[in-house]
Amino acid sequence: MSYGIEVKDLRVRYKDFTAIDSTTFQLKPGKIHGLLGRNGAGKTTLLSVLAAFRKADAGSIKIDGEDPFENPRIMQDTIFIYDQHQDLEYLYEKIDKTLKETAALRPNFDEAYALHLAKKFKLPLNKKLNQLSKGKKSAFQAIIGLAARAPLTIFDEAYLGMDAPTRDIFYKEILNDQEKNPRTIIFSTHLVSETAYLFDEVLMIHNGEVLLQDTNEQVISKGFSITGSSEQVDDFTKNLDVLNSQVLGGTKSVMVYGELTEQQRHAANQAGLEIGALSLHDLFVHLTKEEEE
Repeated sequence: MSYGIEVKDLRVRYKDFTAIDSTTFQLKPGKIHGLLGRNGAGKTTLLSVLAAFRKADAGSIKIDGEDPFENPRIMQDTIFIYDQHQDLEYLYEKIDKTLKETAALRPNFDEAYALHLAKKFKLPLNKKLNQLSKGKKSAFQAIIGLAARAPLTIFDEAYLGMDAPTRDIFYKEILNDQEKNPRTIIFSTHLVSETAYLFDEVLMIHNGEVLLQDTNEQVISKGFSITGSSEQVDDFTKNLDVLNSQVLGGTKSVMVYGELTEQQRHAANQAGLEIGALSLHDLFVHLTKEEEE
């Protein structure tokens, strides 16, 4: 089971500050949606409204056709995982007990899968959550989010504190379990280069507004990479919008924003230049930087 989301003209304010400004978008059910934005872009505010933690000041939200705020069915079928270690009511309970209690509260929770994940993440079941490191607490939260198998699952930078090998386990488990038990997943991050391969679709926000939304494939088709000898690459890209460049010896690789004409593609091939895909990370940095400027 998975839920579609429709957001229209959403606005959220904190006193004189507008965190989300007249935002409109739709999220398809059963997909992994990457919510990309720099720190302070409005990601957590947006997700807290989708998770019914707070009510928007204007606009509308429909999750599975209904307003989620104070909606028992939608709230029961939504799980919001974020950096909340100090707020957990089960902070002083042992992990094995907490998993059992969560299984009793969540209709789709798979306790056997949670125990399997605990072993993978090397979590000591007989310890209390407050005795764990920040990284292990984040791993515990990730386990809850994965094993809950909620129709709407939200991870808001849930990897904070995890080391690189643990993050890798987390990402692979998202993909593996999504294939077996599809749901709508929103994965908020600013670590774009590390997580881009996870996403079916991308929603990029900056200063509370949507910059772009499309499938991952369509987003990275908005540009390309060019690799070859430094002199030839510089000559070919001198009038193009270069996002980033790397040089190794006499070889240079650049990321370019825009589309190539057939004539340009032919010229690149004739020059022995290699054309590749755009990096989502470089596009993200480029677009958010442009907005700031």
